[in-house]
Amino acid sequence: MSDNYSITDLAREFDVTTRTIRFYEDQELIAPARQGQTRIYSHRDRVRLRLIMRGKRLGFSLKEIRDLLDLYDTDRSEIMQLTILVDKINERRDTLRKQRQDIDATLDELDKLEETCQEELTRKSGN
Repeated sequence: MSDNYSITDLAREFDVTTRTIRFYEDQELIAPARQGQTRIYSHRDRVRLRLIMRGKRLGFSLKEIRDLLDLYDTDRSEIMQLTILVDKINERRDTLRKQRQDIDATLDELDKLEETCQEELTRKSGN
């Protein structure tokens, strides 16, 4: 595969709109070269876009994603980036577990309310 990609190539590969890719460019998360009006995306841009999409899918904010990408630019050994990423993963996992507990509690409450309503309906209908 070529080391250069068009915006259409990347949009198709990552199943996003070209507008989404331009948004990430506006946010300075990717920086394609230009030939006139045409954007030319490098292998680096493609990797960064893949990391952005993964980060979004996992629920990280754009700021968190930017911070991780910036670390890679300053620490090529990736040690600092990986350490911080592990911390972010643990934070995200804790948040999701708390949300799951909250959802489970809400579902339990809804089940109890429905049961109470069904009992009341049965009582009122005389059955």
